[in-house]
Amino acid sequence: MNKLIKILIAGLIAPLTLLAQDKPTVIPLWPKGAPGFENRRDEPELAKDYWVRNIHNPSITVFLPPKGKANGAAIVICPGGGHRLLVWTAEGIDPAKYLDSLGFTVFVLKYRLGRDTLSPYKIDVHARQDGLRAMRYVRSHAAEYGVDTARIGIMGFSAGGEVVDMVSFWANGADPSAADPIDRVSAKPDFIIQVYPGPLYVPAIIPKNTGPSFLIADNDDPCCSISIVKLLQAYRDAGVSVETHLFAQGGHGFNMGYRSKLRSVHSWPQRLADWLWDNHIIEPVNGERPKVMH
Repeated sequence: MNKLIKILIAGLIAPLTLLAQDKPTVIPLWPKGAPGFENRRDEPELAKDYWVRNIHNPSITVFLPPKGKANGAAIVICPGGGHRLLVWTAEGIDPAKYLDSLGFTVFVLKYRLGRDTLSPYKIDVHARQDGLRAMRYVRSHAAEYGVDTARIGIMGFSAGGEVVDMVSFWANGADPSAADPIDRVSAKPDFIIQVYPGPLYVPAIIPKNTGPSFLIADNDDPCCSISIVKLLQAYRDAGVSVETHLFAQGGHGFNMGYRSKLRSVHSWPQRLADWLWDNHIIEPVNGERPKVMH
């Protein structure tokens, strides 16, 4: 082949390769399909506008931090949506990009939906199973992603917060005898972020070995402000580190605050970044505190 043609072809392929690398990677939680539902793994998801549903092959979408900004921490994000759908853009991609900008390696979870149309799944069985598997996957692949196994957290919005409760406060230990090596590691999160978590599965008692937690909601949220109050009391009773923000107004579903006209709600991600820094979850990169992108 003519040398000039080779150079031209290489110049065309290189940008395409870069684009492919920049696109987040989607990893099925079980290569052969979810246990007991392997025959449904190839059923297509339904997605429109901001949401996705009809999830039969649970997965994590991986967002790698910008080159040179990785801080060694990782987080699994559980979007909300009432277990009928997942608010994929505002409670999955948006927080992933924000935490990515702080140096996190981010894994956004697509969990099975117990209230989707004709769903065969149960929230407290299958959504929990997906959450546990996501945490175990991240911890078992920590070296591959350059992640500190002592700084792997979980974040939930609304119904995703209920998944967080089940993962964080129910049985989540390693199973040394498991056939699958992924299941031989712990699913226990090292830190927890709850954004207006739903009312289901709020624990009455918080284990004393729970990692530091960040809770946030609006007081006028008829669904989920009470969850924050209950969680706060349980944390206080257990003597576990917790930071809580209960804003006066803003209602439910303010996501990352980007669309809110309320200054407190619009800027809430900065409160999160401060908490991450103060609790040493964010570590300095090249001796500098990471800049917050909004």
